[in-house]
Amino acid sequence: MTLEENKRLARRFYEDVLNTGKLDLLEDVLSENFTEHRPSEEDTSGIASFREFLKMVTGAFPDLRIQVNDVLAEGNKVAVRLTVQGTHQGVLMGESEPTGKQATWSGIDILEIESGKITARWSERDLLGLMRQIGAIQ
Repeated sequence: MTLEENKRLARRFYEDVLNTGKLDLLEDVLSENFTEHRPSEEDTSGIASFREFLKMVTGAFPDLRIQVNDVLAEGNKVAVRLTVQGTHQGVLMGESEPTGKQATWSGIDILEIESGKITARWSERDLLGLMRQIGAIQ
């Protein structure tokens, strides 16, 4: 795939799948052996595992919206700078009870793409800023 095709796939992942909640489209953009790399947890593998993670996040923030700010590509990797917004209406990470507060936080993802599908994602989020906004920490 070309760099532009990789960038389009990345945008599709966020704008057409995650923002619309059409999780049945995950198989169209993620490879069967998709790996999610998270800084504070063990890596997870597979679309089913990622779908469960998304259900936890959207359960806590049902109106979650992701704005793609920048998309940069080189080789088979795409870097995406994001702004995420939502209202805390459900339990977050099994700990933070709903507050009804709106929050906006930033993030940067690096997606690895092979054969037209996303094979891995390294995700960094301003979780400290998020937790402060919902009142989970001072």
